[in-house]
Amino acid sequence: MRDLNPRGLRARWQSVFQRPAPLHLPRHLLFAVLAFRIQADRFGDLDHETRKVLDRTSANESGLAMTDRLKTLDQKRTDLTPGTVLVREWDRQSHRVMVLADGFAWNGQTYDSLTKVAFAITGTRWNGPRFFGLRDKQAKSRSEAVR
Repeated sequence: MRDLNPRGLRARWQSVFQRPAPLHLPRHLLFAVLAFRIQADRFGDLDHETRKVLDRTSANESGLAMTDRLKTLDQKRTDLTPGTVLVREWDRQSHRVMVLADGFAWNGQTYDSLTKVAFAITGTRWNGPRFFGLRDKQAKSRSEAVR
């Protein structure tokens, strides 16, 4: 697609969207929209929750309001459903933890928090979600720096 001129991109637009491309769009925007649509068709579009967030967003909404809204969405995405298996390598051993409706199963025992599982594995105090890669320390410090 990169080698297509504006006429070629407009022809591709017609085949992808089944309607003519808007005349006012320059080449770089034709390319970007087409690339997104082809990628979304092949690998999947935005999930329902993300679409709802974007639909509720107004053009004059501040960056902080949008950041808070997206943070809430991210928290919902990290909620673990029963049956999920978390895998973490520690001390050259692979540890598998099963998420249960009322806790976590590891090594034949049930724990009420990931932090307790992390302590059982390492013998040291860890933030359980961070130990299992569910929280990114750098992303948190970056979002705090924005405020």
